[in-house]
This record gives sequence, structure tokens and C-alpha cells, in this order.
Amino acid sequence: MDPDTSRNIALILGVLTLAVMVYFITQRAMDNRTEMLESNAPKVAGEDELAGGARNPQQFDEPDEDALNEMADLLGDDDESTMES
Repeated sequence: MDPDTSRNIALILGVLTLAVMVYFITQRAMDNRTEMLESNAPKVAGEDELAGGARNPQQFDEPDEDALNEMADLLGDDDESTMES
């Protein structure tokens, strides 16, 4: 086989390999960009689900003594400030 022919075949294979690699890289970049834009898009009220919640929501049904005393202090301080003015 002629050396020029071997070089031309190797060049053609190299160019084809480069073209396929560029194609796959651009496709992956476009997919990543689309995914990033979708994940960082502004949320519309009601469409975003917030996970989680209280572990024991029943604990908030009835306040304990400390909470009642703290609320009384806060309400008492508020009443005193409105009386002074």
C-alpha cells in the first residue's frame, strides 16, 4: 500500500473521530444546559412542593406552661407600653 494512501486513510479516520467527538460533546453540553435551566427556573406558587414538616405536630396543639408564661410576659409588656403613651 502506498504511504500517501495510508496517510489519507488515517487522516480521514482522524477527522471522522473528531467530528463524532465534537457531536457527542455538544449534545451533552446542550442537555446539561437544558437541565440546568429547568432546575434553576423561577418557581410558580403552588408548583413547587416543599418536603418535610414537623416530626410531632401534636406537640403544638396544647402549649405547655413555659410557653404560656412567655406569652403572658409578652402580652403584659405590650399592654404596659400602650398604657404609657
